[in-house]
Amino acid sequence: MLTKRIIPCLDIKNGRTVKGVNFLNLRDAGDPVELAKKYALEGADELVFLDISATQEERETIYDLVYRVAEQINIPFTVGGGIASSDKVSKILNNGADKVSVNSAAVYNPQIVKEISDKFGAQCMVVAIDARHVDGQWLVHTHGGSKPTELELFSWAEKMEDMGAGEILFTSMDHDGTKEGFACEALAEMSSRLTIPVIASGGAGKMVDFKEVFTDGKADAGLAASIFHFNEIPIPELKSYLKEEGISVRI
Repeated sequence: MLTKRIIPCLDIKNGRTVKGVNFLNLRDAGDPVELAKKYALEGADELVFLDISATQEERETIYDLVYRVAEQINIPFTVGGGIASSDKVSKILNNGADKVSVNSAAVYNPQIVKEISDKFGAQCMVVAIDARHVDGQWLVHTHGGSKPTELELFSWAEKMEDMGAGEILFTSMDHDGTKEGFACEALAEMSSRLTIPVIASGGAGKMVDFKEVFTDGKADAGLAASIFHFNEIPIPELKSYLKEEGISVRI
C-alpha cells in the first residue's frame, strides 16, 4: 500500500508566509525559511511553496527565497506562482525545488503543461486547480482564485493529466481556511477519473479530516497551512493518529 503524504503549504506574499479564509483576509503566519525547516524536522513528507501574488502582480517567483528554503530541507519541495514558461522552471529547479506547480498559466496556455512535462519529466509537473462550487458544478478559478472561468473541474483535471501532469493539487475555495473538512465528495470523484495522484487542499481543521480525506476522499496527499503554521495540529501527532486509524503513513 502506498503511504499517504502530509504536506504543509507555505503561501507567500511579500516574502512572508500568509494565510486567510476562502482566499481572503490574509494574516501573517511567519518566516517561510524557519517554517520550512521546522516542518522537515517534524516529519512532513513534502513541502509546497506558493507565491500567491506572483500571477496577479505579473512578476516572477522569488528565486532567492526558493533557494533559502531549499537549503534548509531534505524533503521534496514544490514551487508555484507566476510560472508561465519552461525557462522559469529551469531557474526554480536550479534554485533547489524538485517540482513546479502551474495554475493560471495552464488555463491560458494548456500546452505549457506538456512542454514542462516533456522537458523535465511528469514527476516535476504539478497542476494546481482552484475551484468553487457554483450553481451545481465545480468551476475552475485563476489568479489566486480571483477570476472565475467556464472550465469544469473534473474534465479540466482529466485534460491536465492527458497533457502530462504528474499530480493534481486541488484546492476547494469553498473549504479553504474554514477548518470544516476537505471537499471529500469532489476529491473522490476526481480520484476515480484520474490515474495520477491527487493532493487535497482546503478545509483541514481536525485530525479526523485527514483520515476522511484519505478514506472517503481517496486522496493521495493532504495539504494544509494554518493548522500547522499556528501549531494547532503538530505533524508527528497527526501521523501517529493516522497510523492508529489504519492509514499508511511514513513515521
